Amino acid sequence: MQFHIENMTCGGCVRGVTKAIQSVDPQAEVKADPPTRKLEVATSASREQIEAALNDAGFPPKAA
Repeated sequence: MQFHIENMTCGGCVRGVTKAIQSVDPQAEVKADPPTRKLEVATSASREQIEAALNDAGFPPKAA
């Protein structure tokens, strides 16, 4: 699944986003590109679970 994370601008943000997603699914694969603010996630968790984790971490997602 893909997301657009407007406030993901640096490596620290990527670590925060990754930690949030892996709190829901430790096996999730996260590919983030801060310059374009695109996030790609391979996970067994539902989209709703991932969106909730990102919101809780302060990185509100938009559909990409």
